[in-house]
Amino acid sequence: MQVIPVLDLLDGHVVRAVRGERTAYRPIRSSLAATSEPLHIARALLAASGARTLYIADLGAILQQGAHVETLAALRAALPGTDIWLDAGYADYASMHSLFERIEEAGKRIGNIDSQPVPHDLATLVPVFGTESLHDIDALRAADTAGLAPILSLDHRAGRLLTATAFERASAWWPQRVIAMTLDQVGSYDGPDLATVERIRASAPAETAVIGAGGIRHRDDMTAATRTGASAWLVASALHDRRIGAPFTGETT
Repeated sequence: MQVIPVLDLLDGHVVRAVRGERTAYRPIRSSLAATSEPLHIARALLAASGARTLYIADLGAILQQGAHVETLAALRAALPGTDIWLDAGYADYASMHSLFERIEEAGKRIGNIDSQPVPHDLATLVPVFGTESLHDIDALRAADTAGLAPILSLDHRAGRLLTATAFERASAWWPQRVIAMTLDQVGSYDGPDLATVERIRASAPAETAVIGAGGIRHRDDMTAATRTGASAWLVASALHDRRIGAPFTGETT
């Protein structure tokens, strides 16, 4: 099962998640790096996990306080060969496309400031549409048509699916990858929500990859998470605190 490290951005810092209660998030204190600066933390997480995928939650954008456009552009330029899964609270395809364009333009400015061309092998941006923000499910189809391989995050709190608008609960409209996001477990060290992952896995089409998120404490949790059939798991705290290691820190299946 693949481990995907998580980077939460707020007010220019990487912050530590606390049960999805975003007002309680504070700049990260990590054993991996003596800073909360995004690029340093991103590199440390990728090195610690052996991953080539980085999940970024832009909490500024999700909370409608302003996206970290320059930071995201800098990360994209500095992490070639990486897939960046970006959740920025998109309501629809237009809002996602607008942010991606702004990141692209910011990348060009970075190249001009540094008197260096922007590298051709930029990190690939992959949009993550969260149900707590999404108003138009057609955004997923539009992003797929544009070749962006979108991901749907099924956001849960207290056992209930969080939705910004009413939509069909059946899985027919889901993309090929979905995240079983249990916000209560994020940063909790209460253990992963295996039941929600198993339920979503059982209702998803056979070709759909289900990704778990949150709650991982140690290697035994990773073993249990693997048994759910999840293809990957989003992890942050257990990496920062060095609670998990090989063989679960690489992109193995």
